[in-house]
Amino acid sequence: MPLSRQDAFPLEAMEAEGFVVSFGTGTITAVGRPLPSEEPVGIVYGGVPFAVMMVTPSCLNDFAYGFSLTEGIIEHRDEIRNVRIEQTENGLQCFIDLTPDRLHAHFARRRAFSGRTGCGLCGIDDLASLPHAKSPVGEAPRVEVAAIQRAVAEVEKRQPLNAQTRAVHAAAWAGLDGKIVAVREDVGRHNALDKLIGSLLLTDAEPRQGFAIVTSRCSFELVEKVAAFGARTLVAISAPTARALQRARELDITLAGIARSDSMTVFHGIGHLVQQDAVQ
Repeated sequence: MPLSRQDAFPLEAMEAEGFVVSFGTGTITAVGRPLPSEEPVGIVYGGVPFAVMMVTPSCLNDFAYGFSLTEGIIEHRDEIRNVRIEQTENGLQCFIDLTPDRLHAHFARRRAFSGRTGCGLCGIDDLASLPHAKSPVGEAPRVEVAAIQRAVAEVEKRQPLNAQTRAVHAAAWAGLDGKIVAVREDVGRHNALDKLIGSLLLTDAEPRQGFAIVTSRCSFELVEKVAAFGARTLVAISAPTARALQRARELDITLAGIARSDSMTVFHGIGHLVQQDAVQ
């Protein structure tokens, strides 16, 4: 049966008991620590299962929209008519109703797979099925270095679940002024970004008027997801992979990694950054 908004999902975190063992003294101390929830969520289009993803059970409506866009199921948010979340014995089911034309197109290219936490390629059975975003039109927007510095510093303060558990990823969207607009958290880095993109779709955010930040390594799938949304700047707390950099170059997405409070490494798009006085 459908779930109400108030009781729809399991808790984002649960309390667990553990013991801290000191290597230096050998003392053992009992502690309680919150752990992030991880639930299987079945994605269903037109009554037909498409994927099972391991997701932190929050912002699932955002996840439905973002996942649908970055998986190439939809091209515009209006191609989703309704999203319904239901509790089942084995987990959650996310029923996504598409417009007739989009549903027909989806069934023409449908693939089903079981996903793992944060895995972006589980179940792909040939190289032609790799994510491949369309090349953007026009020049990438110019972003001030100080705005990126400001946003990176702010993201850590906007991760309540990670502050509790130290076990989840975040994806954030900042305006060109560096102010954080939205943050989504999840046990999976791809899920966090899908949730973020979904929330931006639902609020009609302009992809060229901001940039994305991810608190994880930057694999090529994250570049593809950002490109699918239409954004042109991606900042990662860790380094990108070689394939991620290759795709960023091909798509002309400004890609910065190893972003810290005092520096970042720009791997592509240095000409799109505006150097001004650093934030003190």
